[in-house]
Amino acid sequence: MRTSPALRPAATVLAVAASLALGLVALGAGSAVAADTDVTWTVRTASNALGADRTGFEYTVDPGGTVDDAMVVANHGTTPLDLAVYAADGYTTDSGGFDLLVAGEKSHGVGAFVATKADHVTVPAGETVDVPFTVTVPDDATPGDYAGGLVTSLQAPDDEAGIDVDRRLGIRVDLHVGGELAPALAIEDVHVAYSGTLNPFGSGDATVTYTLHNTGNTALSAAQAASTSGPFGWLTTSAAAVAAPPELLPGESWEVTATVPDVTPAFRLTATATVSPLLTDASGSTTSLAPVVVTAGTWAVPWTLIALVVLLAAAVVVGLRVLRRRRAQSKEREDARVQEAVADALREREVTTH
Repeated sequence: MRTSPALRPAATVLAVAASLALGLVALGAGSAVAADTDVTWTVRTASNALGADRTGFEYTVDPGGTVDDAMVVANHGTTPLDLAVYAADGYTTDSGGFDLLVAGEKSHGVGAFVATKADHVTVPAGETVDVPFTVTVPDDATPGDYAGGLVTSLQAPDDEAGIDVDRRLGIRVDLHVGGELAPALAIEDVHVAYSGTLNPFGSGDATVTYTLHNTGNTALSAAQAASTSGPFGWLTTSAAAVAAPPELLPGESWEVTATVPDVTPAFRLTATATVSPLLTDASGSTTSLAPVVVTAGTWAVPWTLIALVVLLAAAVVVGLRVLRRRRAQSKEREDARVQEAVADALREREVTTH
């Protein structure tokens, strides 16, 4: 599992029409509707001692406790409907959407704790049927937050597409198992990469990547920030606002990428990721926990500037050598001229003497 979208609001109605292999879930509110020509049904929570007009199922149950409830299925079509009924754990897709395990996949949370009275229900045309179910939390259940859904499913072949279509309609179930809370959010696999520039006096971009991992037993979101700095903390540059991740269920992870622009290549670059876990209670109140800070380093060498400096240094060295050579040649010519002048003077003196 990766992530889960907001879990604290009342449980959400789930509706989907997808192939058995995909099983994608769309989120909505209120009663959900599945319609296809003359096949139409809806699901909603039952009105009972637990509440009326609920948008979904939400429970707080201690280990060893049970809750009895029901889902109402209404057939708005013209023919009876035979629907499979089951509970399943929820998880988050790579795109951040909430989905449920398909029938047959093993659940360990809501899908294992929720049991319906029957695994199929027949709903006559134009009528409604209650689907009773019981939430039973094992004595050894780990305290904390769980999410899943109660699903009605209609499978039918799609001859044109050549696949079996599983039209699933259900209601989200949010379950909090009582006990000691231990919220914890870890930052793992931190990396930083630097992308330089051909401008010898310019700056580049740094990319900071890491994985948020909910290692506690409560659902958590987080406020995030990322920055880079050079040696001794100089030249600190911050990333633009880093989007908050979806609220993570216990055990779930979420990959984060943050770009820090205009980073000066100061040879050694240190990236800092700061994450402040956010815990939302049942009343909707949010508490910020102690921030988690991690760092990672990489080289940010200004190769273009170094190449320019090397070229300038080489030019200076060559220039000095040429200058010394010219001076030496000039001195040699002057010495030769002086020697020739002395020789001429000596010859003239000898002629005068004789």
